[in-house]
Amino acid sequence: MAKGLLGKKVGMTQIFDEKENMVPVTVIEAGPCVVTEKRTEEKDGYQAVQLGFEDIKENKLNKPKMGQFNKYELKPKKYLVEFRDFASDLEIGDEITVDIFEEGEIIKVKGVSKGKGFSGNIKRWNQKIGPKTHGSHFHRAPGSIGAVDASRVFKGQKMPGRMGNEKTTIHNLMVMKVDSERGVVLIKGSVPGAKKSLVRLIGLEK
Repeated sequence: MAKGLLGKKVGMTQIFDEKENMVPVTVIEAGPCVVTEKRTEEKDGYQAVQLGFEDIKENKLNKPKMGQFNKYELKPKKYLVEFRDFASDLEIGDEITVDIFEEGEIIKVKGVSKGKGFSGNIKRWNQKIGPKTHGSHFHRAPGSIGAVDASRVFKGQKMPGRMGNEKTTIHNLMVMKVDSERGVVLIKGSVPGAKKSLVRLIGLEK
């Protein structure tokens, strides 16, 4: 069964491991998360747990959203995310903290990558730059975008456009440190998203 937690990206720093090697880490302020809903095979066709993260004022939510929290007498949460194949022994109202993770554990992190705005082919798709000599008239423009006989541009053609701001998953990241008192997890390497953006930490139970 899987396990997971919601958190916010604080930023990056560095620590030293047992061999005194410098390790770049991402600081994640994770949890505590509350179980706000359960999905079962019998009723919904799949097994999942919905977790709520970060308190929010009641006047910030509409009546339908508040109805779910009032139904189970829970504090309203800003973010609600489902985790598939979660531990089935959890009940609505249970709290999950960073203690579910251990140092040295391998997890995956999901987030939304930083938005880069409108970008050209060279930056967006890493295409080659044209000759910069005098009179070339072809420096950073796209090359051929379609065949002559087809008389159209095929779907999926790599063109200039919006770059970034996409759902991204990074696998095989190591948990370097878990601070239960502060509710912080240090993860080796970089994590998708800007500072203060929502991330999902997903691991596998042993």
